[in-house]
Amino acid sequence: MNRASRSSPDSSRAFSAFRRLAPRTLRGRLALVALTTAAMLMTVLTVVFNAVMDRHLQHQADGELRSRAAAVATTVDTRGPRVRVLETVNDRLLDANVWIYAGNRLLEKPPGATSDSTLTRAADRLTAQGNPACTTVHAHGHQPVRLCSHAVGGGRATATVVTALDLAPYRSSADTLLLGSLILDGVMLGCTYLLTRLSVGRALRPVRTMTDQATQWSAVGSDQRFGAEDHPVELARLGASMDELLDRIRTVLRHEQQLTGELSHELRTPLTRIIMELDWWRARPRTDAETRATQEVIAEAAQSMRTICDTLLNDARENALNRETAPGTTDVLPVLDRLLQRLDTPDQVKTSVEAVEAREAREATEAVGAAAPVLALEAGVAPALLERILSPLLANAVRYARSRVTVSVGRVPGAVRIDVVDDGPGVPEAFVGELFQPGRRADSGDGHDGAGLGLPLARRLARTVGGEVVHDPGHSPGARFTVTLPAG
Repeated sequence: MNRASRSSPDSSRAFSAFRRLAPRTLRGRLALVALTTAAMLMTVLTVVFNAVMDRHLQHQADGELRSRAAAVATTVDTRGPRVRVLETVNDRLLDANVWIYAGNRLLEKPPGATSDSTLTRAADRLTAQGNPACTTVHAHGHQPVRLCSHAVGGGRATATVVTALDLAPYRSSADTLLLGSLILDGVMLGCTYLLTRLSVGRALRPVRTMTDQATQWSAVGSDQRFGAEDHPVELARLGASMDELLDRIRTVLRHEQQLTGELSHELRTPLTRIIMELDWWRARPRTDAETRATQEVIAEAAQSMRTICDTLLNDARENALNRETAPGTTDVLPVLDRLLQRLDTPDQVKTSVEAVEAREAREATEAVGAAAPVLALEAGVAPALLERILSPLLANAVRYARSRVTVSVGRVPGAVRIDVVDDGPGVPEAFVGELFQPGRRADSGDGHDGAGLGLPLARRLARTVGGEVVHDPGHSPGARFTVTLPAG
C-alpha cells in the first residue's frame, strides 16, 4: 500500500517532466516521432548487420585455419605404425601457431609455446574431442585467438593438426564496421530529423496560411471562403470545416450587429420619453397629481423597454438555437394549418386556408366532372423561419377580426404569395406610415399585449431570405397583409 502510494507520485512527476520536454508544435512532435521510429529501425538494423559481419569474419577466420591445417597435414605421414612429421622447405612458416598430435601425444608445438600455456591447453582439449572443432581463447594480454583442429587419416596411425590465428585484425575490422555504422546512423538520424521538419513545415504551410486567412476573415466578417478546389483531400476537408465555421461566425456577427441596432433603435423612443418627462418634471415644482402622472409615464416607458428587450432577446436566442432557419424548402399549407390551430381564436371568428391554384383547378375540373388535383405550394425557406414570419400576421388577424380570417396561398413568377385577410376595423389611415416601425402601436390602450415588434420582425425575417411583407392600404373592409417568399 505505502510502496504503491510512493510510486504513484514518482510516475506522475516523471510523466509531467516528459510532457514538459515534449515539443509543443505539431511539426516538432511529428519530427520527434519520425526520429524515434528511425532510431529504433536503425538500431535493429545495426545490431543485425554487426552480428552478421561478426559471424562472417569468424567463418573467414575458420576457413583460413582449415586451409593452413590442410597444408600442414600434407607434411604428416600416417602410413607407418608411427606418425612422422616430414621436413619441408617452408617448415618454419608451417610450424607457426601449429600443434601436431599423434593420438593425444603432442609431437610438435609452435616455437616459444610452452606445454602449460593457454593455447597449448586449448589445443589439447580440441585434440581430446576427436572430432574437428574450433574454439576461441584469450591469451597474450587477453587478445582473442581462434584455434581449429583437423584430423589426419589415411594410414594405420592417426594424427591431429591444430592451428591458431590471432583474431585482433578481424576484431579491428568488426570494430571499424561498428563505428562506421554508428556514425552512419547518427548522420541518417540527423538528416531524417531535418528533412522531416522541413517536409512537415512545408506540408503545414497551407494550414498556417488558412489559419491566418480565417482569423482575418472572421474578424471582418468577410465573404471569402477557402473552397475545396486545388487542395489535397485532407486540406479540402479542413477548408470545408473552416468555411462552415466562418459562415457561423459571420452569421453570429450579423445577428449581433442586427440585435445591437434593433435594441438601440427600439430603446431610443422610450428612453427619450423618460428623459423628456424627467426634464418637464424638474423644470418647476409640480403637484402631487402631476408627479404621479410623470411616474406613470416613466413606469410605462420602462415596461415598454423591458418588453422590447425580452422580445428581441427571445428572437435572437431562437435564431441561435434553432438551425432550421437555414435555407430550405417548406410546404406552406401544413404550416398555416398548424399555426392557426395553435392560436387562441375567439369562437365567433372563423379561419380558412386555401390555395389559389387548387381553387382554380377545382373549378375547372368540376366543369368536366373530374377530381381536383392535389397541389403543393413550397416556399424556399425553412419551416421554423416560415412560422416566425407568419405568426405575427395571423395573430393580429385573429385578434382584430370580427367574424372571419382568410388565408390564401398562390404562385407568382419565382415566388410564393400568401395573403392574410381579416374583416376587422383595419389599420387607421394615420398609422399606415408607422405600421412597420418597431415599437409603434395604433392604439396602445386597446387591451392587447404587445410591444409593436411583431410586424417589423416579420418583415425583417422575410427580407433576410429575399422576401417581403407589405400592407394593402386600399383593401376594405378589414386589413390585408401580403407575404412574398422565394419559391421552393
